[in-house]
Amino acid sequence: MTKVKICGLIEKEHVATAVEAGADAIGFVFAPSKRQIAVEKAQELAKDIPSTVLKVGVFVNPTKEELEKAYREVPLDFVQSANYPSIKALSIRSEEDVENAKQYHTDFFLFDAPQAGSGITFDWQLMKGHEVAQEKVVLAGGLNPENVAEAIQRVKPYMVDVSSGVERNGVKDVELIRAFIHAAKDEEMS
Repeated sequence: MTKVKICGLIEKEHVATAVEAGADAIGFVFAPSKRQIAVEKAQELAKDIPSTVLKVGVFVNPTKEELEKAYREVPLDFVQSANYPSIKALSIRSEEDVENAKQYHTDFFLFDAPQAGSGITFDWQLMKGHEVAQEKVVLAGGLNPENVAEAIQRVKPYMVDVSSGVERNGVKDVELIRAFIHAAKDEEMS
């Protein structure tokens, strides 16, 4: 069954909604972004996340100290960095971008649109025929409640990841979070 990660959560209500609706992972953005969260706030929100739901830290070129502090204090299950359980994010513009994933040693590959957080999908056909193990594929980029079932059907990823696709006017929306998780999980049942 495809897993679901809701990313960029900064409000307690949104974390609770995602957990209640069946999210498998919660993403905290520590990189500069409109969804950026302080370690202390993520730690507070993480207290309400059951151990069955993964906590993922999203970083862009963090210092070793920043990474270790978040990993230890939140605590996190996965980060985008070496020497920790990791998810390598890759912007997909061409088949070559997908093929280049093989050069990285990581637990999971997050295939995303060229501009992360834009709400725009990339061409999922680019994923066909490549030797990236499906159990290592996390699909992101422009996913929303209306297209996630099709994305799962076409790509068959291990996990789908959404941020802007569950927002209205740049703010997480509890109904969109629920709708996304239900659409992703219902696809698996059909």
